[in-house]
This record gives sequence, C-alpha cells and structure tokens, in this order.
Amino acid sequence: MVTRAFLDTPAGQLHYRTAGRGTPVLLLHQTPRSSDEYRDVLPLLAGEFRAIALDTVGFGDSYRPAGPYTIEGFARGALDLLDGLGIARAAVVGHHTGAVIAAELAAAHPDRVERLVLSNSPYVDAEDRERRKTRPPIDEVAVREDGSHLTELWRRRQAFYPVGRPDLLTRFVLDALKAGERAEEGHRAVSAFRMETRVARIRCPTLVVCGTEDPFSYPRMAPLAAAIPGARALPIPGGTVAVVDQMPEAFVAAILPFLRG
Repeated sequence: MVTRAFLDTPAGQLHYRTAGRGTPVLLLHQTPRSSDEYRDVLPLLAGEFRAIALDTVGFGDSYRPAGPYTIEGFARGALDLLDGLGIARAAVVGHHTGAVIAAELAAAHPDRVERLVLSNSPYVDAEDRERRKTRPPIDEVAVREDGSHLTELWRRRQAFYPVGRPDLLTRFVLDALKAGERAEEGHRAVSAFRMETRVARIRCPTLVVCGTEDPFSYPRMAPLAAAIPGARALPIPGGTVAVVDQMPEAFVAAILPFLRG
C-alpha cells in the first residue's frame, strides 16, 4: 500500500509517498513532475524495499524556496528528508533532473548513498552546456486568458511521449501547472550544473539506465557511464522520456537486480 505524508524541516514541508519495508530506496523524479511519476513503481519495489518517492523542493506539494532553484538545493532537500526519516544510508534512484540531483547527493555525501541508479540522465559537460545555450525552453509557456497555453504545454511535450498514452501527458500537465511560473527552473538548474566535475567523485556502485527512445538522454548514456568510476550502462528498449511511468514493470526489472546487490 502506498501512503502519502509530509515532513517538517527547518526550510519547509516536504511531501513524499512511501511503500514497503526493509532497505530504503529514495526515488527522485524529473521536473516539473512530482512523486506521482513513481506511483506505479512504488508497489513493485515494496515487496523487497522501503521505497520513498520525494516531491523535489519547488515541485509537487513540497515547499517553494524563495531563491533560485539549484541542483545543490534540490539535493539538500533530499538529504533533509533522509535526516527527518532517520535514514542513515539509502539506495538512490533518480530520473532526468532527479538523476542529476541523485548524482550530486552521491558526490557530496558519499556516506549517505549505498547504491545509485541514474535513469535517463542528462550529462551536462562543456559540450552539452554549449548546446543548451540555443535550446528553447521546454515547459515554459505564457499564461493566456483563453487557456490556449494549456494546449501549447501539451503539444510541446507530446513528441517526447509514447503514442496513445494521453494519460501520461495528463499527469505531466497537472504537475507542470502545480509548479506554476517556475516549471522550467528545474531544467535551468540542470543546465547551470557542472556535472562532469561532480560525477567523477562518485564512488558507490552506479547503474546508468536509459530508454532508447529518449532523444535527449540516450545519446548521453554511454558518456555519462564512462565518466563515473565503475559505472555500468543498461538501455531500456522502447523507453521514452517518460519510461518510469510509461513502462514501470520494465523499469523495475532493469534496476531491481542492481538494487538487490
């Protein structure tokens, strides 16, 4: 059974979902989504693990920081959750922006991360940062009185989602609307993050997985795995940007043997 709860921290309230008992696994979503991204994954992990999906600071039902959104700030929010729940060490799974946050958590706090799964992760090095300078915003739309911005938001994401799955796009749009005018800031935080210097510091066992139909991250899967000492790469055939909620069974099948150790 999946339950939802809030945790009070000095910076504000964090919202999370949890299921199961045993070794803790912290799940971090892409932005501007929320822990809803893992709602079908949590029950699949619950038979063996204490699975915990966090709403990243600034998204879902977690508090909104007043200052700029940064990967380091997102990672501090994740650490606050672990501290508040009394978890000394956990396996950490991150998807897209959540993967970058997970990488920073492992690099900055190696004593807290037992194992690391980076799903559909960007790899922001000097080459990628240069490309991002000319890439238009993905999830930033101007609000219009006639509501046409809702259609624009849908269409901007539609090409990256599986055909015939409007349910997944609906869930995305709901989360993007909840993030409001700061929906794009998670992507900006990724673009500003010097990821190549941080992932080289990761020392825990690391698995890099990626859906083969993700045009952003699949070409970066091998370079990212090569930049992390001892990391292994594993493609998920047919997976899109939304692989976590698109095919939760295949996603869990890909990461479960690694989580078991």
